[in-house]
Amino acid sequence: MTTGGARGARAAARVLGWVLLAWFSAAACGDTARSGGTPSASPSTTSPEELCTRVVAHWSREVLDSHTYGDYQSMGLSNGQYDILRSVVDAARAEKKRQGADAADALIDREARAGCADWYRSGGPGEGPWQ
Repeated sequence: MTTGGARGARAAARVLGWVLLAWFSAAACGDTARSGGTPSASPSTTSPEELCTRVVAHWSREVLDSHTYGDYQSMGLSNGQYDILRSVVDAARAEKKRQGADAADALIDREARAGCADWYRSGGPGEGPWQ
């Protein structure tokens, strides 16, 4: 891949990360536009733990298929989420060799959820965006 191609891929990954983050954030806010600017009676919320799980699982699948790790910032991940991702991908690669792609896919969901649950149980992100 050329240097320009690598930059383009990183830029595309960064944009996708921000789009996913914006989508998940909007989903967590509920629909205020149709209710006159006030939250609906039963707003839909996404916990930080669930958001972590979704983003880590998404990028784990991308990394598993590409066989390379990207920059955590271009993925829109914190350092803690990236640590979870690396652990999940390592386990998924081993599972894919042993049991196949479907087993690796299921493992990604389980391990991302467990990793994010543990991370938030331990206090979650710190003060800086890299935490």
